[in-house]
Amino acid sequence: MTEAYLVAATRTAGARRGGKFKDQHPVDLAAAVLNDLLARSGCDPALVDDVILGCVSQAGEQSTNVARNAVLASGLPETIPGTSIDRQCGSSQQALQFAAQAVMSGTMDVVIAGGVESMSRVPMGMPHALPRAQGLGAYLSPQINARYGNVEFSQFDGAEIIAERFGFTREAMDAFALDSHRKAAAATAAGKFKQEILVVEVDGVPHATDEGIRADTSLEALGGLKLLREGGRVTAGNASQICDGASGVLVVSERGLKRLGVAPLARVHHMSVLGGDPVTMLDVPLAATERALRRAGMKIGEIDLFEVNEAFACVPMAWLKATGADPNRLNVHGGAIALGHPLGASGTKLMTTLLSALHDRNKRFGLQTMCEGGGQANVTIVERL
Repeated sequence: MTEAYLVAATRTAGARRGGKFKDQHPVDLAAAVLNDLLARSGCDPALVDDVILGCVSQAGEQSTNVARNAVLASGLPETIPGTSIDRQCGSSQQALQFAAQAVMSGTMDVVIAGGVESMSRVPMGMPHALPRAQGLGAYLSPQINARYGNVEFSQFDGAEIIAERFGFTREAMDAFALDSHRKAAAATAAGKFKQEILVVEVDGVPHATDEGIRADTSLEALGGLKLLREGGRVTAGNASQICDGASGVLVVSERGLKRLGVAPLARVHHMSVLGGDPVTMLDVPLAATERALRRAGMKIGEIDLFEVNEAFACVPMAWLKATGADPNRLNVHGGAIALGHPLGASGTKLMTTLLSALHDRNKRFGLQTMCEGGGQANVTIVERL
């Protein structure tokens, strides 16, 4: 079986809800990513076998196969197909893994994987809110309700459960959030994101800096924010920011690598996915990481850098506690608390930042994982080349 190589990676700078991308159609944002991957790699558009894009809220402007629509809006020929997938927050990480599986199988040589989410133009929850507004059923079927006792699957409840289970105080989670902002601000000031960000012109002004970073925030400011659940510990300040954005990677086989004539950024070393309790929901990356390392024949100390999505501060905090990983290797340029979490785009967004950090620090192995709706987690390990 052949290897899967990553030869290009890109992402837009994050935009707050109602911010820089509020008037940008998500299809056009995704198309800009496709075009940028071709430009970065020098790939002949005709060589692309498929485009796989993750998107969570597949309604409105993101409906009717957003991946195919992105192809039609891009510089790719219309002969290039596209398909859209939903593994909740891990959608574009799964897109990457599907692309890697395709080239490793030998059935394809050049695949674009990525994701897009406009949380301004297609609000979170729209796909299941629209049927309810018409008096139709919810996504939780009678059999699911019978199995789980009519418990609503809520990421916010899951975050509170994890915080309580691991004994994380609101103050500790606020401190983690503050550190995320500080790392992201420092990385921005040092130009660490410059190479990975696709600059998008908005009304003639380039958007090249993540909009959600609060360089001047403090524990006092975070401590003044309202709790999301009465008596809880989670606030908007120690949770990921709602965000608009797009991202992507170009995945090729050994044969594709030769046809492109470019040096790879990294090789996919391991990829897996795991399910768990849909009520707790957000703790699956803990078990998924342990399982992935076991299958890869690796120890946690052999991984140089980690990207664990900061859906809520308690998730990477619990992951650190469970794995014993070095916190200095985790989300070294900040995470979704500061940089934003554009749902379906976050998987390849994190991978783009991980690859950039590995090259910047001259490190070898990187591991990425994230919690996902319904109680799932993907794990991808890459080797920098």
